[in-house]
Amino acid sequence: MYRLQSLAARSLIAGALDQFTPLKVTSITGVRHKSQGPSVEKRGQMRFITAEAKASAGRLDGKIREKTLTMDTLNPQVKAVEYAVRGPIVIKAGEIERYLEEGGTKPFSEVIKANIGDAHAMGQQPITFLRQVVALCTFPELMDSPSFPEDAKLRARRILQGCGGHSLGAYSASPGVECIRKDIAAYIEKRDEGVPSDWENIYLTTGASDGIMTILRLLVSGKDSSRTGVMIPIPQYPLYSAALSEMDAVQVNYYLDEDNCWALDINELHRAYQAAKLHCRPRVICIINPGNPTGQVQSKKCIEEVLNFAYEENLFVLSDEVYQENVYAPDCQFHSFKKVLYDMGPEYFNNVELVSFHSSSKGYTGECGFRGGYMEVINMDPEVKAQLVKLLSVRLCPPLAGQAAMDVIVNPPQPEEQTFKQFHQEKSSVLGALAEKAKLTEQILNAVPGIKCNPVQGAMYAFPRIFIPPKAVEEAKALGMQPDMFYCLRLLEETGICVVPGSGFGQKDGTYHFRMTILPSIEKLKVLLGKVRDFHISFLKEYSGLE
Repeated sequence: MYRLQSLAARSLIAGALDQFTPLKVTSITGVRHKSQGPSVEKRGQMRFITAEAKASAGRLDGKIREKTLTMDTLNPQVKAVEYAVRGPIVIKAGEIERYLEEGGTKPFSEVIKANIGDAHAMGQQPITFLRQVVALCTFPELMDSPSFPEDAKLRARRILQGCGGHSLGAYSASPGVECIRKDIAAYIEKRDEGVPSDWENIYLTTGASDGIMTILRLLVSGKDSSRTGVMIPIPQYPLYSAALSEMDAVQVNYYLDEDNCWALDINELHRAYQAAKLHCRPRVICIINPGNPTGQVQSKKCIEEVLNFAYEENLFVLSDEVYQENVYAPDCQFHSFKKVLYDMGPEYFNNVELVSFHSSSKGYTGECGFRGGYMEVINMDPEVKAQLVKLLSVRLCPPLAGQAAMDVIVNPPQPEEQTFKQFHQEKSSVLGALAEKAKLTEQILNAVPGIKCNPVQGAMYAFPRIFIPPKAVEEAKALGMQPDMFYCLRLLEETGICVVPGSGFGQKDGTYHFRMTILPSIEKLKVLLGKVRDFHISFLKEYSGLE
C-alpha cells in the first residue's frame, strides 16, 4: 500500500513538473507566485491515467508493440543455465513455507531447508572475534569502547589504514586491499609448511564463485571442435555446469568413484580426456577438495596423479578448496594442490598453471553473506595476468567488509593474544559439532533399507544413494521429471524436508541420490534424518510392496 501511494505521489509530482510553468522566485526572500492553470492534482492524475491507458493498450499507430526482450530474443546461453541448489524444489519449499505462515495445514509444522550450505541460516552462531573486527572497521568510533578487545582493534586499525580515506566505504584496488593480500600470502605459506607465496599472486574475490567465473572467462574460447573443454567432477557443484553453459564452453564429465568413497580415478580422467578430444579442445580441469556434494577428502596420492595428468596433457588446474577447514574423518587430511605440486619438484611446480580458491562462506566461520574470498594464481603468463587485472578492474573491487572478514580468517588470534581462548573454543565447538553430525548422518542413513551413504569425510554435505523402485521411476517419467526429483518433491510435500535431487549435480545413469547439508543443529538433524527414514520406508512400501 505504501509503495502504491509512493508511486502515485511520484506520478503527480512528475505531472506537475512536466506540464506546468515553473514557479517563479520574485524576490531574494524566496516568495513564490503561482502560475495560472489546472491544479497539480488534476494534471498529475491526467498524466498518470494517460500513461496507464497507453501501456495497457500496448499499441502504437495501430500496431501491437512487442517487447524487445522475450524468450525468443533472450541469450540462449542464459536459458541453458541450471542451478539445482536454488532450483524448482527450493521454490516449492518457499511456497509451502508461506502457506504455513498464512495458517495453512500440512502433515508438518515447518519446512527444514537442508538444500544449501548456509551455516548461519541453519542456526550456527558467528565467531565473535570476526564480527568484532568487522564491526570496528565499519564503525571506527567503537575503537573507544572498552567492550572491544585490543587485538581486534589492532587488526581493524591495520585494515582501515590500507583503505582509501581509512574507510570501509571506499573502493579498494581491484585485486584487493594490499595488507589483506599480504596476510593471505602469509597464511598460505604457513599452511603449506613454508612453500613460498607471493602476495602479488593473491586476488580478493566476491566469494570463491566470483574468482572461478573470472578465471573461466579467461580460459574459454574457440568455436566448434576448437571450443574449450573444461573437465569437471561428476557429481559436481552446479556453479561449474551453470558457468560453462553461460560461456558456451564444453562440459567434460569425469566420474568420481562412488564405490571408493568418491575418490578420483586416474583411468577415468584419461577416458574422459580422450573422448572429449574428438569434439573439443580440453584445456582445463576442475577439482573440488574436500568434495561438494560428495563430502570426500582426496588423498595426497590422488592429487599427485591429477597434477601429473595435468602436466602431461598441458591442462590448466582449478582447485576449489573452500572446505579446507572442514575435515572430520580422523584418517583424512587436507592437502592443498599447491603444496603437493611443490613436493613433486621444480619441473612441476614451475610449470603447471594452477589457481586455488578459498572463501569466508564455509570453514568454521560460515560467513556467506559477507561474500569474502580469494584466489592464488600460480604460473600464469605475465601478459595474461595483465588481462586478468583488467577483467577484475571492470567490477571495481570486492566488498570491503568481505575482504575484512577474509583477513580475520587468515589472521586469527594467536595464543598470546587476549581473545585466543574464546576464539579457539568457538572454532573447536563448530568443527566438533560438524564432525559429530557427519558421523550421525552416515550412521542413520546407512541403517535405512534402500539407502547407502559414504562416509562424510569433510565439507558440509551427505550425498546418499537411494533405491527408487521401477514403478516409481515409471511414474516420474510419465510426469516428465527425473526420478530423484519426483522422490524429493514427495519428501518435501509429505515431511517438509527440502533436499536437492542428485540429478542437479550429475550422477551415473541408473543411480539416484540426493544432497543434504549436515548444518542443522543436532536435535533438528535427528528429526530430519528420522523423517527421511520413515518416508523412504513408506515410499518403498508404496512402490514395491516392501514389508
